[in-house]
Amino acid sequence: MIILVFFVVGARLVQLQVTDAAAYAADALGQRLQEEMIPGSRGAILDRNGEPLAFSAAARYVFADPTDIKDEDRQDVAQLLAPLLGIPASTLADRMANRTLEDGTQSTFEYLARGVDISVGDTIAELNIPGVYVAYDERREVPGHDLAANLIGFTGTDLEGLAGLEATCDKILQGVDGERLYEISASGQQIPGGFYREEPAQPGSDVQLTIDSDLQFQVQKILAETVDAKDGTHGAAVVMDSTTGEILAMASAPGYDAADPFDYDKERWTDWASSAVIDPGSSHKALVVGAAIEENIIDRDSVLTVAPTVTKGDVTFKDSHYHPESPMSIGGILAHSSNVGTIMLADELGPDKLYAYQQLFGFGQTAGIGVENEGAGLVQPPQNWSGSSYGSIPIGHGVSVTPLQMAAGYAAIANDGVYTQPTLIKSTVDPDGSSRPFSDPQTHRVFSADTAKDLQYLLQAPVTVPDGTGIDAALASYLVAGKTGTGLLVEDGKYTDGEVANFVGFAPADNPRYTVAVFAYTPGGGGGTVTGEAFGDIMQFTLGHYRVPPSTQGPAQFTVYP
Repeated sequence: MIILVFFVVGARLVQLQVTDAAAYAADALGQRLQEEMIPGSRGAILDRNGEPLAFSAAARYVFADPTDIKDEDRQDVAQLLAPLLGIPASTLADRMANRTLEDGTQSTFEYLARGVDISVGDTIAELNIPGVYVAYDERREVPGHDLAANLIGFTGTDLEGLAGLEATCDKILQGVDGERLYEISASGQQIPGGFYREEPAQPGSDVQLTIDSDLQFQVQKILAETVDAKDGTHGAAVVMDSTTGEILAMASAPGYDAADPFDYDKERWTDWASSAVIDPGSSHKALVVGAAIEENIIDRDSVLTVAPTVTKGDVTFKDSHYHPESPMSIGGILAHSSNVGTIMLADELGPDKLYAYQQLFGFGQTAGIGVENEGAGLVQPPQNWSGSSYGSIPIGHGVSVTPLQMAAGYAAIANDGVYTQPTLIKSTVDPDGSSRPFSDPQTHRVFSADTAKDLQYLLQAPVTVPDGTGIDAALASYLVAGKTGTGLLVEDGKYTDGEVANFVGFAPADNPRYTVAVFAYTPGGGGGTVTGEAFGDIMQFTLGHYRVPPSTQGPAQFTVYP
């Protein structure tokens, strides 16, 4: 019996020390290993000059290993951490509770808080609470708060893009998390020389915009003041480089603070300039006049005999400036925003050609600048026109566009007839500092250079004629070309109450550099009186900011009724 007992004990020792030794050693090591996530740094969003609009700053995250926290200590630990983290003790206690993972093992990693101040993280680390650890983290900083917020958007606490460019460029900006696995002692300290393995994190790329922060700030300020002064509900403004198509500023009013987005209604997160779908009203007339010149129906010096009214279908259209049937210049048609004269030109042009030019202007399709919920608008093919459409569509009703589309269309006129796809994202910058263009903007010709030059001249009429609709947009040292418009806002396929006033134009008219579009949704009021002054203020600042020399030519002279 004694020999048998020694034999059994010996066999068991052989099993433990030889046969199962590796398994027991691995199990013991597994109990001593601590897993730690290494956050992949999220890329920054920069303006055209490299100024950060949103970036990730160093912070700390606090996590728990529930298996190292005794059940009877959990509430006390939660009460201790609650005032430091600003999180209710009940929430923290729940996060520290034991959890069984899908593979049947117990969770050894649970987030308690992310984006914690470094000083708070250091304080918690000094408490040396068993089962509670502090590690490097990042949080999103938005130094401008409301500056370009409707474009930038925001992230969640896990730094995942939730709105704006933060969402649409999430895959570019987002880094890849790494992992650190190391051996710890019973007291929770890393064992020097013990097991250690690390998979490095991969940082995300930066996204550089075409936006100029200084210009963006001024445009937002002017737009907000205008919308407020006119009792408006919403407003939008766009500043474009007429040649390159780069968007230098794009503002929405009212805005919001991207650092605290959930303090605002979701409606304020939207970029109104690219998503609002509206009837442009009379600013559409420049397209009709340009198409008529391009098709040799008129030239810039033509004179038409214009009646005070015209009837299309069951609707009678009249001019806002009353006049008897009389000769009217093309410049006069634009200066007084003549509905009848524009409809006459559209009749000569024909619906098929007008529809084709609308498409060349970029109407009815998204510009593809990379923002969320960009509107495409709607232009009706001729087969969908009714009798009254032959009067309403030429004067910008029954046509749905976005403020951005109108800016891009007028930029084509300023760019000697060449349409350039608007650009908001200039490039991406890889972690190694190498820069890559984000896209290759597409271009196409809308009008010949001669037609565009004629339009550049004619569009000075609304601003220079003493009773022109755009007189409020005039500048002292620069020639301005542009057109007023008053349309309607489209929501869910239906028109809403109120009107959308707008002014779209470019300057200097004798050597176009920048295109500006200003829109305001108000209870009422014409495009010139509501947005003309705002256009002038924005254009004046833009030209001064980029040190554009004053116009050398005198203002164009027009006679409305020759």
